Amino acid sequence: MVDVGGKAITARTATATGRVVTRPDVITLVRADDLPKADVLATARIAGISGAKKTSELIPLCHQLALSSVKVDFEFTDDAILISATAKTTGQTGVEMEALTAVAVAGLTLHDMIKAVDARATLTDVRLETKTGGKHGEWTRAGVDTIAAPITVRHQTAAVVVASTAGAAGNREDTTGPVISAWFASRGYAVDAVTIVADADIATELSRVLDTSPAVIITTGGTGMSPSDRTPEATSALLDRELPGVSEAIRARGLAVTPKAALSRGVAGTASGTVIVNLPGSPGGVKDGLAVLADLLDHLVAQVEGGGAHE
Repeated sequence: MVDVGGKAITARTATATGRVVTRPDVITLVRADDLPKADVLATARIAGISGAKKTSELIPLCHQLALSSVKVDFEFTDDAILISATAKTTGQTGVEMEALTAVAVAGLTLHDMIKAVDARATLTDVRLETKTGGKHGEWTRAGVDTIAAPITVRHQTAAVVVASTAGAAGNREDTTGPVISAWFASRGYAVDAVTIVADADIATELSRVLDTSPAVIITTGGTGMSPSDRTPEATSALLDRELPGVSEAIRARGLAVTPKAALSRGVAGTASGTVIVNLPGSPGGVKDGLAVLADLLDHLVAQVEGGGAHE
């Protein structure tokens, strides 16, 4: 289950649609509420709302949400009942699955109500139409291009975030951030800054740096099993797509030197077009991680920006 603890709390909505295709005479019966099972639309509406409220029970890895509203509506064509469901909440994750589940359950209920007169009725075209809220703002199906446009980040820019409670307090010299910054510079990247924050503040700092849209963010520290180590959780909460092969390659490189490398929980992936990689907090771990990235980073960044060839 994805950790969304680092995400901002915002108002979120989602609207989904679907349709039940049936015969024109069945549409007439539904309109007149003249089927063997009565109260067709009212029953389907209640079922859809109930389905939305039970989404986390039906879909294993969905978060439990405090829904503020669920609305299910119906329209008719000559041969179909159109279903629309809108779900709302204020929280750290979206309500797309709740809206989709409302449509699906309402559609299945309609099928159950009309199957006695039309066993061939079909529930089809269940899909998300719009969603709002969260870091990405508003999304609409009508606005989706058939070919995705390249993601816009500031080309050849990088940021370094050091998670070290002692370093942030000035009680320990940071020996990893400058190394990573110099490594970036040697590869032609302009480094915005090397920031040092306490482990408890890593989620806030990562979100702030991500909002500046660098091409790459490398973190160091906070990847172990100490109670205060939260860098992987803060990073995972931001990622759109994970790169497990990168983090496993970094661990494998470290294991060639020390078995303690197996304890690193660092993750890697992309968020809004920015590549984010967690490295351990030790100088040796940083050295091993940069050695892995030396062969991957330029090609990876080019692919994410939409210009790299697939190999």
